[in-house]
Amino acid sequence: MTSNQYDLAILGGGPGGYVAAIRAAQLGMKVVVVEREALGGICANWGCIPTKALLRSAELIELLEHAGELGVNVDGVRPNFGRCVERSREIAKRQEKGVEFLFKKNKIEHRRATGTLERSPDGRPRIVTPDGPIDAKNVIVATGARPKPLPLPSGPVEHDGRRIISYREAMSLPVQPDRIVIIGAGAIGVEFAYFYNAVGTKVTLIEALPQLLPVEDAEVAATLERSFKRSGIEVLTGAKVAGVAKQEIGVRVDAIDNNGTARPIEADVCLLAVGVRGNTDGFGLEALGVALDRGFIAVDRTTFATNVPGLYAIGDVVGPPMLAHKASAEGIACVEAMAGKRHHGDIDYDSIPGCTYARPEVASVGLTEKRAKELGLDYKVGRFPFKASGKAMAASETDGFVKVILGAKHGEILGAHLIGGAATDMVATLTLAKTAELTSDELLSTIFAHPTFAEAIKESVADAYGEAIDI
Repeated sequence: MTSNQYDLAILGGGPGGYVAAIRAAQLGMKVVVVEREALGGICANWGCIPTKALLRSAELIELLEHAGELGVNVDGVRPNFGRCVERSREIAKRQEKGVEFLFKKNKIEHRRATGTLERSPDGRPRIVTPDGPIDAKNVIVATGARPKPLPLPSGPVEHDGRRIISYREAMSLPVQPDRIVIIGAGAIGVEFAYFYNAVGTKVTLIEALPQLLPVEDAEVAATLERSFKRSGIEVLTGAKVAGVAKQEIGVRVDAIDNNGTARPIEADVCLLAVGVRGNTDGFGLEALGVALDRGFIAVDRTTFATNVPGLYAIGDVVGPPMLAHKASAEGIACVEAMAGKRHHGDIDYDSIPGCTYARPEVASVGLTEKRAKELGLDYKVGRFPFKASGKAMAASETDGFVKVILGAKHGEILGAHLIGGAATDMVATLTLAKTAELTSDELLSTIFAHPTFAEAIKESVADAYGEAIDI
């Protein structure tokens, strides 16, 4: 085997590509990853991890501002925007170094280059870099996604990186803006709204759909909106954007609120957070004849094979949900199927949790109540508010609740929705229960430690049957 012959070549080193590479190496494959930027991809360098560093700073600011309620007098809390950003970038760099270490440990080769796809002389797909072609038995495309422009009747509004920005620029602005308008209230928009508001920027958050976090349960979204408004964030839901114009200084967004009233909004910068699109163009998919489905690479969801023999795809580039942990799971499933050593069943896409890391935190798995109703399912609903939780009261974090949707006949978990407390960690319990097909009987038979936020899980299930103790 020459240096240009591998068992597996991967285009993209994000949470799908680098995890697939490590699992493939564990299975005895010789692996090369072509990634033109830092290993770890958007998640480690510009998304999941460094944003959480910013949000931790915001959480601390908020805690100190309300420390008097807990008997601690703190005077003169002064957010240091530059240091918040600097720390976030330091953590991103550590993430990159961590993945580099894992590659060395597992003897995975990283080629820092732009890669494209072509057909080799023997008809198989291969990756080509400026240094030449890379031949491999199999190729995985893990090229991720990029921010969408804002679609308007007058034409799409594109990011310019200065006044009309994406999440990438929002993480590393050289100067804190006095005012920011955020278009799109999915997880990205909501998290940045929370951060910028905490550091003292005036925030306006615009969402075209009737609620914040449109994929989440309506009760959760309403609770989050109330919390945001109390904290001083201006929230416009059910609003349309008629135009975005760069001015000599700053930017102007012309919005129409849900009452039909024109709302001109001036800000220093505008963050477009209206979703992402798969990176499927510009690297040779068309020449290979790779089939697409609504702008994403079409794959078999068991093996992740495309219609081109020897070519596979995983992560954001194959479609929603656009989540790092989904991409990693697909990477492992793909290489295990490739090696004929599948240790797990197929990915259960109905049991992939989603998390939003603002305060209050939001997390969910499975169906919303609205969706259960649309499907005509017979279900029960249980809720437990954190204001009735001893641990939440002690921690002064009583906003929010746990809500479960259970099958009426068997008590299976159809969906679970959490806001507040340690929601993004607590959802793991309900995800495990759903994946393992546990029912309300098993959950009610489980003894949860007291006092914990997690007790709210059991109490919400008990509430569905009129058996909750503390409400």
